[in-house]
Amino acid sequence: MNGTTLLLPLAALLPLTALLTVSQRRPAQALVLRGMLGAVAALVYALMGAADVALTEALVGTLLATVLYAVALRSSMVLRLGLAPDHSLSEGDETVLRQWLAEAQLGLELVTLEPGSDPERLRLHGQLVGGRQLHLASSDLNHDLQTLAGAEAWRGLGGTIAPGEPQP
Repeated sequence: MNGTTLLLPLAALLPLTALLTVSQRRPAQALVLRGMLGAVAALVYALMGAADVALTEALVGTLLATVLYAVALRSSMVLRLGLAPDHSLSEGDETVLRQWLAEAQLGLELVTLEPGSDPERLRLHGQLVGGRQLHLASSDLNHDLQTLAGAEAWRGLGGTIAPGEPQP
């Protein structure tokens, strides 16, 4: 089997992998597909006799870019929730909330809201009011989280999920 026989199927994988990459809703899946896209491209370059370009694609385009994207992705996949200073979240409630967010591949950061603090300046994604009323700023995030099994567990504790800012 010569290089040309392998080249066509591999070259056909490039646009397919690229389309799958940009159509992913979950960043972690897109990152894996981006790594696969770079590996396929490096193989195509190697089969075409461009060893230097293949090596550069493998090291920079695949390995380095994937590692840098993974670091950036890991640091950005955290849901920041404001919590009033006079309300606390019980350990059981926090565990259920963390497990629920883990289903969406999100971490949880609770930020205590000081009187007069600006939620926009704190870059919050939502607020926990009264300990169990979850208000999320993004309607898309609200919808995505409501479709997960953890939403039922949260409701089972007496928690509510509402879009938008809490009413004063």
